[in-house]
Amino acid sequence: MKKDTKSILLKYKSLLGLILLCLIISLITPRFLTVTNIMNVLTQVSVNAILAIGMSFVILTGGIDLSVGSTLAITGAIAASLVKSSGNVLLSLLAALVIGALIGLFNGIIVAKGRLQAFIVTLATMTIFRGVTYVFTDGTPISTLPDNFMAIGNKKLGGIPMPVLIIVIVLIIAWYLLSQTRYGRYVYALGGNEDSARLSGINTDRIKTMVYVICGATAALSGVIVTSRVGSASPNAGSGFELDAIAAVVLGGTSLTGGEGTVTGTMVGAMIIGVLNNGLNLMNVSPYYQLIVKGFVILLAILLDKKNK
Repeated sequence: MKKDTKSILLKYKSLLGLILLCLIISLITPRFLTVTNIMNVLTQVSVNAILAIGMSFVILTGGIDLSVGSTLAITGAIAASLVKSSGNVLLSLLAALVIGALIGLFNGIIVAKGRLQAFIVTLATMTIFRGVTYVFTDGTPISTLPDNFMAIGNKKLGGIPMPVLIIVIVLIIAWYLLSQTRYGRYVYALGGNEDSARLSGINTDRIKTMVYVICGATAALSGVIVTSRVGSASPNAGSGFELDAIAAVVLGGTSLTGGEGTVTGTMVGAMIIGVLNNGLNLMNVSPYYQLIVKGFVILLAILLDKKNK
């Protein structure tokens, strides 16, 4: 009985941590547990959650993508430029998703075919595409966007913000891909042992490339949401977002060595970061101290994950 309880606690440690965090913050500041604030947290979490869901695919294979922040910036700028010139929201969204997927394809091919470390490759492309964003925007924000485009990040349907609905759709698709399809099984197999996966007949290069394509596409979707919410595409958008995305994946219980984790856990991890940020803001804690607290929480999650292996 004791062993079963321990296994349940380990399995749901991220969710239990989120519940405990919510209880602590609600006791300190009653303003936390209001419908308005909860919706505010979910909206704030949306961008990081979508980024983190895409990052989960990459980390499950034992890789990492540091270029998602830069991908978010360039795709957001392209979407803003297109919608401003054409007024066509669907065209700008599709263009952003295609560009994001192509950036992911570029990363994936170099990592898979070049047999290079994902950390080094995506560190380089992070810098490259940040530079491309500055060149494309000439270092200035693209603003004065049409209202129908800004509705993506600001409109509510049935009282629920659009970014929250987008999270739900992305989460369901990602969950289905990883848990209900052969591709998902191959992703886990690749992360568990790449050599064994290759010897069993899995095209590991294709699987590895595709996870970066997915990650690039989710980064692009995040870019559109960010641009829509603020009504402007800044060349600095997304700076540091890759770290929050990785943190959400780790807090959600996904192993950095690959082969273990879920996108639902990643969503919980993103919520932990969002709730922590929101709670500290409600308590009027300085942003400088917030960084320190967030860093310690992430470090604790990594240590607990290591201890339980």
